[in-house]
Amino acid sequence: MKFQSFLIKYGEIALKGSNRHIFEDALLSKIKYALKHADGEFEVTKSVGRMYVEGLTDFDSDEVVGLLQKVFGITKICPVIRVPDDGFENLKGYVLDYVKNAHPELNFTFKVDCRRTRKNYPLDSQEMNALLGEVILDTYPNVRVDVHHPDVLLRVEVREHFINIYSQEIDGAYGMPVGTAGKAMLLLSGGIDSPVAGWMTAKRGVNIDAVYFHAPPYTSERAKQKVVDLAKIIARYTGKIHLHVINFTDIQMAIYEKCPHDELTVIMRRYMMKIAQKLAEDSGCQALVTGESIGQVASQTMPALCCTNAVCTMPVFRPLIAFDKQDIVDISLKIDTYETSILPYEDCCTIFVAKHPVTHPRLDVIEKSERKLDDVIEPLMAAAFESDEVIVCEQY
Repeated sequence: MKFQSFLIKYGEIALKGSNRHIFEDALLSKIKYALKHADGEFEVTKSVGRMYVEGLTDFDSDEVVGLLQKVFGITKICPVIRVPDDGFENLKGYVLDYVKNAHPELNFTFKVDCRRTRKNYPLDSQEMNALLGEVILDTYPNVRVDVHHPDVLLRVEVREHFINIYSQEIDGAYGMPVGTAGKAMLLLSGGIDSPVAGWMTAKRGVNIDAVYFHAPPYTSERAKQKVVDLAKIIARYTGKIHLHVINFTDIQMAIYEKCPHDELTVIMRRYMMKIAQKLAEDSGCQALVTGESIGQVASQTMPALCCTNAVCTMPVFRPLIAFDKQDIVDISLKIDTYETSILPYEDCCTIFVAKHPVTHPRLDVIEKSERKLDDVIEPLMAAAFESDEVIVCEQY
C-alpha cells in the first residue's frame, strides 16, 4: 500500500508545559531540514500532540522513513491515511479499505484502538472499537480478534478536522530536538567511543561542534579523513558540524622530550582539554564532550580523569562513563560509525602511548612535570591555535 502521509509522534516534548511550543517548533524545523535531502516535495505541519509529513509529489517511502529515523525528538513514524470526518458509516468504509490494502493477506488477528481528541464525536472510543471491530469481522471471515497479542493493532484517531487510520509504528530516534539544549565541543578521535559520545549528547538536544588533534607526519591524511567521515556520519543526526583540526605534533614532541614517559598520556590529554576549552569558548559552547569510560584505558582511571578535569573550568560531559565496551560497540553499529572507526589509521594518542603508563597519577606530580614545559609551551600553544583548520561536515 502506498502512503502519502506520515504521522509523527513525539514523547518528552509533550511534557514541557508552557515551553512546549519552542520544542515543537525546533522539531518541525529539524524534520524540514532532514527532508531537504529526500527526492520529492513535502509539507510538514503540526496539530495538537502530533506532526504530519505530507508528500506533495512522488517519493521513496523507505528513503523518507530513513531520514526521519535520524531526527532526534521523534518517537514513532506512522504511515497513515487521513480521511474526512463525514460520518461514521463512511468511516466504516474507509477502515475496510485500509485493512484490505494495508494487509491484503486478510488472515491475521487484530484489535481496534480508537481515540478521540474531539470529545463531541457522537460515539465514544469503546463504542467505536466495538462497531469497527464488528464490521471488520463480518467483512473478512479469516480475520480474528485478539485483544492481548494482536498481529495488527488498528488505530483510529478522531482529530479536529479529519480522522487518522494506521496500523504501523516505526521507531524513531527518541531524545530531544538538536539545538534545544545548548552547544558543546566534542573531542573527536578516530576510535569507536567518541562518535558514540557525540551522538548520545546530541540526542539530548545539544548542538555539536568537534575538535580533532592531528599529528603529522606520525598520523596520516587517511587518519584525518577517517575523522572527517565520522563527523559526517554523526551530522546525519545532528545537522552541520564544524570540525576543528588542530596540529598537535609539536606539543606532543615537547611533552615526549621533557616529561616522564609514564605520564605522557595524561599530560597530552590535559593539553588537549585546554585547547578544546578555548575553542569551545570561542564557538559559544557551554561544555566539552569526551568518549571516556571509567577504567577502559590507563588515562581513564578515576585518578587520571581527575587530573584531566583539573585543567577545565567548563563542564565535561562523559555520556559513556559507565558503559561496557560492548555497549558502546552496539551503539556504534546502530548509528553506522563502527566500520569507519575500526579502519586501521591510528590517531595521535595511539602513536605516543607509553609502554607502562601511570594508572594512578597524582595531580601535584603531574603539574610539577608540566613545569618542565614552561620555556616552550606558550609559543607551541599559540601555533596550535593558528593551525586550526575548520571543516564543515554536512549531513550528506
